[in-house]
Amino acid sequence: MRLTNQLAGTALVLPVLLLLLSLAAPALAGGNATAQAQVEIRDFKFIPREITIKAGTTVRWTNNEKRQYHSVWFEQAGDPEAPYFFPGESVERTFDKPGVYPYRCGPHPEMTGVITVE
Repeated sequence: MRLTNQLAGTALVLPVLLLLLSLAAPALAGGNATAQAQVEIRDFKFIPREITIKAGTTVRWTNNEKRQYHSVWFEQAGDPEAPYFFPGESVERTFDKPGVYPYRCGPHPEMTGVITVE
């Protein structure tokens, strides 16, 4: 009976231990996991409008409108106008260099945002 209880305890601890190790793996491997930040597009706004991130972070913009297309255009950086994306779609950009990166929606110039990279 005692051996059965010990085995049952081990059977419960092992899955928890494996879960914890899988969550810690990126940090144990030297932190190679890419950091991500999220920006929602809703009601013709970037939410949040301004974010501060660390260099190497990937920002994902998700269009949560019901029927409207948008873009994420870094016009002041000299980028060409970005392709439009539709409800349920998202776009990503990784920021490797510190700086301030203003952007806007191509078809809706009143929609603006700023990414500050430290």
